[in-house]
Amino acid sequence: MSVFKPRDVSRRRFLGGGLAALGAAPIFPHISLAATGEAIHALAFDGDTLVAATEAGLRRLLSGTARQLPFASRITALASHPKREGTLLAALEGGGLRRSLDGGLTWAEAGAGLPAAPITALTVAALDPDMIYAAIRGDGLWRSEDSGESWHFVMDRPYLEGTEHDVLSLVSVASPSGMGGIWLYAGTKAGLTRVPDCFCRWQDVTAGDAMDALAAGKSPPPAAPLPLGEPIANLALAPDAPQRLYAGLASGLWVSTDAGVNWAQASPGATEALAVDPADPLHLVAARESGLSVSRDGGATWTRSTPFKDS
Repeated sequence: MSVFKPRDVSRRRFLGGGLAALGAAPIFPHISLAATGEAIHALAFDGDTLVAATEAGLRRLLSGTARQLPFASRITALASHPKREGTLLAALEGGGLRRSLDGGLTWAEAGAGLPAAPITALTVAALDPDMIYAAIRGDGLWRSEDSGESWHFVMDRPYLEGTEHDVLSLVSVASPSGMGGIWLYAGTKAGLTRVPDCFCRWQDVTAGDAMDALAAGKSPPPAAPLPLGEPIANLALAPDAPQRLYAGLASGLWVSTDAGVNWAQASPGATEALAVDPADPLHLVAARESGLSVSRDGGATWTRSTPFKDS
């Protein structure tokens, strides 16, 4: 494989079918990108290593050191899966998708067949590391079932408050209430929505069985929804803990313990990027107002990391 620069990809074709404790893991709390002045655009865990996409490129952060990785374009979204350590997916600012199989050392094309528009959100299916979902600006939701070798359109953009909205954040939630246990939750400027794997329609996140709610046509609203009027730019969870979901808003970090039905504010402060340790759903890393910060208690308290050293 080799490093690619962004290039145009084919247009959409019309388709026939629808860190608080000092005894933390090695990289914490010893790292900080804030000290370098680098804006952080995306975060992801690759095993126990944190990968950060910044203005200066891509970095792997481990054991108090940062390793610069080769990448010629600005990355706006990262995705990984705990069952495929070393495999990273990166969305490019101008459009296009790249895949690495060696932890970011080399990259190959993975977006052939996607529209030539920016990917606004990216995730890997919780129950299938070969299945990737990409939300395309002004277009809709696309799916690959072969790790990015081929793509097909599966769903229009969410229709909320009388208009379609781009998906700003996307996460796969393995919940038994979804079709086949598969859900996609999407954050938009107009709030939170979700769609089951049947891609029948976007719907509100409600308690109980989703198919019953679809048949009934409506469901009771949650007792404690996310705040209205705040774009949901970050959604994250550990795939093996689907009930515990995090949302990064301008007002702070919010947490749900019932798969996104009801929410409580874990801590104030805007979250620019967010990642959850797949081995510990209480272990979070976020780009916040104070810089790169770590929480070991689900976002209730944060420790700002100290400067790292380039390896």
